[in-house]
Amino acid sequence: MKELEFLKGEFSTSLDLPMADYIKAGFPSPSQDYMDRTFDLNRDLIEHPEATFYAKVSGLSMIEAGIDEGDILVIDRALEAKNGDIVVAFIDGEFTMKYIDLSEKRQGRIWLRPANKKFPPFLITPEDEFTVWGVVSRVIKMLRR
Repeated sequence: MKELEFLKGEFSTSLDLPMADYIKAGFPSPSQDYMDRTFDLNRDLIEHPEATFYAKVSGLSMIEAGIDEGDILVIDRALEAKNGDIVVAFIDGEFTMKYIDLSEKRQGRIWLRPANKKFPPFLITPEDEFTVWGVVSRVIKMLRR
């Protein structure tokens, strides 16, 4: 597992950017001429500023979830992990990001599952030092590399 580099966000300022209502993925729409709404990354994407961190993705274990190397994760430590969430977990001194599978929790089993068939799932055992560090609430894609 590779280590994640965590960054704390600066949420005390605002940056209102123009935003169109919807951009169609089909035929062009004239709505681009009417961008009177604004969008603020801090206000509109961050639910719990005091508990939100960013991390840059390293590795390929989540590519089938659309998360690629170099993408930026928005991690909310105030959210409680639910079955199927993508989480940042701390296991035996290292951080990793995977889907959390809590479907067998009553039987004492928690699984971390990658989104890449080349990587095996990871069963958390009582011997593991394990904690869910945070829930991935957003991914900022790096489209132009």
